[in-house]
Amino acid sequence: MLQTGNAPAGGHPPQLSPEGPTRAPAKTPVVIAMHERDNVAIVANDGGLAAGTTLPSGLVLRDHVPQGHKVALVDLAAGDAVRRYDVPIGYAMKAIPAGSWVHERLLEMPAARALDDSLPIATVRPEPQPPLEGYTFEGYRNPDGSVGTRNILAITETVQCVAGVVDFAVRRIKAELLPRFPNVDDVVALEHGYGCGVAIDAPDAVIPIRTLRNISLNPNFGGEVMVVSLGCEKLQPERLLPPGSIALVDERNVADIGVTAEAGLDVVCLQDEQHVGFESMIDSIMDAALLHLERLNDRRRETVPASELVVGVQCGGSDAFSGVTANPAVGYCTDLLVRAGATVMFSEVTEVRDGIDQLTARAATPEIAEAMIREMAWYDAYLGRGRVDRSANTTPGNKKGGLSNIVEKAMGSIVKSGSAPIAGVLAPGEKLSSKGLIYAATPASDFVCGTLQLAAGMNLHVFTTGRGTPYGLAQVPVIKVATRSDLARRWHDLMDVDAGRIATGEASIADVGWELFRLMLDVASGRRQTHAERLKLANALVLFNPAPVT
Repeated sequence: MLQTGNAPAGGHPPQLSPEGPTRAPAKTPVVIAMHERDNVAIVANDGGLAAGTTLPSGLVLRDHVPQGHKVALVDLAAGDAVRRYDVPIGYAMKAIPAGSWVHERLLEMPAARALDDSLPIATVRPEPQPPLEGYTFEGYRNPDGSVGTRNILAITETVQCVAGVVDFAVRRIKAELLPRFPNVDDVVALEHGYGCGVAIDAPDAVIPIRTLRNISLNPNFGGEVMVVSLGCEKLQPERLLPPGSIALVDERNVADIGVTAEAGLDVVCLQDEQHVGFESMIDSIMDAALLHLERLNDRRRETVPASELVVGVQCGGSDAFSGVTANPAVGYCTDLLVRAGATVMFSEVTEVRDGIDQLTARAATPEIAEAMIREMAWYDAYLGRGRVDRSANTTPGNKKGGLSNIVEKAMGSIVKSGSAPIAGVLAPGEKLSSKGLIYAATPASDFVCGTLQLAAGMNLHVFTTGRGTPYGLAQVPVIKVATRSDLARRWHDLMDVDAGRIATGEASIADVGWELFRLMLDVASGRRQTHAERLKLANALVLFNPAPVT
């Protein structure tokens, strides 16, 4: 990263506190180029820079350039490649004089890289890094060997029809039962919009079904699977969780509370004849929940190695700083986690599609590279059926934050994956079966991506943002990383880490990467809560359903 301007250097400022601002914005003009061959740089100053501003290089701005937006460092002729990250992010549609504001209306987007034999396959062989040993956290060991960072009772719903009843029951469980079980962190309903009115036998229906199945088995739920069914839905309990997908429930009291044991499941079916009136449904749900709460309450945290972390990384409300500050820091932390033996998932097909050559080159084996290509091709076809392409990804907020198109956005997104070899690939809704750096193919939608990473088995989530989003999940702690210090100051009680200090030189990428790593261990141990967790901010689960709705 090349930075021009007299920004502060070094230092380890204290973590942002709820009291608000910790420093004043820099006043010296600062622009940042990502590579020595880049012919544009982004403005780092809060509020941008006015026309007529002289940069330390002597270049005079011809236009007002908003914060995060690009300025041409040299004269660009029509058709010239505009380079950022040493990658052509677009081609000038007309002459752009040096000092001009370079924005999306001036650029023609490059074509997508072909998914063919021209891609490098498993060609990058980084020097092995020494193991990172001795780091631990306090987690909940599960019967299947996985480890949870929280101890939560999750109630699985087979169909949206039962959502209102389950929500009512959960509110009563929290008010009347949960206070009796101090070792249980929460009770959550796994609500979704699937289950009926869908082509349940369509080939792509496997995606939402296995997603919901694997979410029910997330490590933070302690192996306690409780299901509420309507009775007539297409997604029957035994189809959602067939025999062998989970261990048999404890049958000591199942018959006593009127819960049906279908395929070894703990199922409350609202249409059962025993339910006479709404209150009897609620009573059955609460009676079933009581058994699960009792077992969950017996669990205790124990010291486990950092290798038991399963971290999903994601970005949303991205801006031009995402690839400068927050995502590189996450990438540095990703490398630390992999060295510690942990698992890290990066995702978002459209936000890494334009870096497919970088990914296939980093694949540990040719088979892994081919799996990535296969997932990208499937998603290209999926978008094609909808008569759109990858360019549909970028939002008005992305563009306001300085990102001209999906190519530029992808170059900043991909750095969350760090530099480790890619050790595996997951199709949407699949569950992890290996450790290391994993590419989990998901849509880029924040809610869908988070839902699919939950299904894969993540027990901790890291989410970077430049424009700002109150995104959170009830099922797993979400650490929020701000790309800009201005956002971190304004949203001081929503952002957990201020990575904007990298842009001003107050902290290095390594500084923030280590800060994030240590924060993860504290959050995973329950010693600290994220802001989203403390405020109970949680987005709905959104299942990815590419199959038809009937």
